[in-house]
Formats: sequence, structure tokens, C-alpha cells
Amino acid sequence: MTTATANGTTTVNPKKINLLDHHSIKHLLDETVTEIVTSRGYSEDVRLSNVRLLIGAIIIIIALLAQFYNKKFPDNKNFLIGCIYVLFNGILQLIIYTKEKNAFLFTYPPAGSAYNSTGLMVSSKLPRFSDMYTLTIASADPKSISAKPTIEFTKSVTKWFTKDGVLVEGLFWKDVEGLINDYANKKSK
Repeated sequence: MTTATANGTTTVNPKKINLLDHHSIKHLLDETVTEIVTSRGYSEDVRLSNVRLLIGAIIIIIALLAQFYNKKFPDNKNFLIGCIYVLFNGILQLIIYTKEKNAFLFTYPPAGSAYNSTGLMVSSKLPRFSDMYTLTIASADPKSISAKPTIEFTKSVTKWFTKDGVLVEGLFWKDVEGLINDYANKKSK
């Protein structure tokens, strides 16, 4: 985060979190990885998120229809169960399970490399009660001819944070950019 000061200079606000909050650590690292990947020329692909939002909107519309359905609750129970909970939530869960997995970022291929590269699928894991953060970069289209093998690293988050909870971005950027470079230098499957 940068802010402008009165004399025209910019200052960088450090990214600080509570080191005892496991979810805050993972969220901050994932957001920083997103910044790094997009700064490398990969634009974010939000199509899958848009599909999930559309299905969620359909679920809400059906819930409203069921609310104002001309039969009262016990009589319209089959309509509610069939339309909302089974059909659309099943579709939503299927998308999350088969497509998203642990991914927090999908990208398009970098500009100028549409035929010899695929976009990225970036995912991470930070198990509960563990300090080991695993970052994985895979092809967004694993069945493509130009798909590359999955690559990952696992490192302790204590390497990237001060004891006050401030992210040492330079070290983290270096590690993530190294992983991106390793992925870019791999040969296709």
C-alpha cells in the first residue's frame, strides 16, 4: 500500500497482521502472491468466479420464487428442496470441487504467448497449527499441449514476517518470483 504525502513523496505502509491468526497470515500471503503474479504480466481470469456468482444469483431468485409461491411452506417443501438445495447447490459444489480445488488465482496467458503457454492456476495451503506455507503453480489448462508440470515450494512463514507481524515483502517477492521463473523455464509435458 502506498500513500502520498504533502511534499509529493510516497510512503509504503507495511503489511501487518496478527501472527496468531492463521487465516490472516494465509490471506495476506495469497493477496501478495496475486500482486506478484499480476505484476509479471499475467492478467486475472475471473470467468469461473462469474459463473459461481451467476449460479448464486439463480439460487437467490429461486428462493424468492419459493418464498412467494402460492402454496404455504409445508406444501411447497418439495419445490424448495428440489430447486435450491439439491440442484443448484450441487452444481456449485461440483464446480468448486472439480475446477477450483485450493486455487485462489486463475490467470490468462501472458500477452504475446497465447500459443505456447497457458494461464496459471495458483493455489496455497497453510495447515492449521503449522507454519509451513505451500505455494503451488500449475497450468490453468492441464490438458493443453503447452501445459507445464506443476511446481511448488513449502517454506516456513516465519521467514517472511518480523516478530511484530510485518511482512518482509522483499524476501517473499524473491521466493515467489523464483517459483514463477522456475515454472516459466520448465518444458511442456
